[in-house]
Amino acid sequence: MKQIYHLATCQTCKKALAFLNPGPEVEVIEIKSQGITADALDKMAEFAGSYEALFSRRAQLYKKRGLAEQSLTEQDYRSLILEHYTFLKRPVVLTDTNVFEGHAKATLEAAKTALSK
Repeated sequence: MKQIYHLATCQTCKKALAFLNPGPEVEVIEIKSQGITADALDKMAEFAGSYEALFSRRAQLYKKRGLAEQSLTEQDYRSLILEHYTFLKRPVVLTDTNVFEGHAKATLEAAKTALSK
């Protein structure tokens, strides 16, 4: 299983997808229209080590809801990501053995290597 979770309207995600150049064996999932399942999120968190690692603090809702002033638990991070797509750090590349979250150059290069195997 190889999947890429992205947001179609995000320019950074568009650039990342162009760089990753996924083949037909990779399922590309648009998180706003298709969402993310609890099972997929749980698998991502298992590989990432936590739900917090997958959580985007850049989301406008994060600031709007005053979440920075709250002490969030792992269950809070999980619930927030499942509640609204904007809380998932993106893009996320999920393989059978690893997860790569975000758009840092080193992360995308590692993800591209993993996708080519």
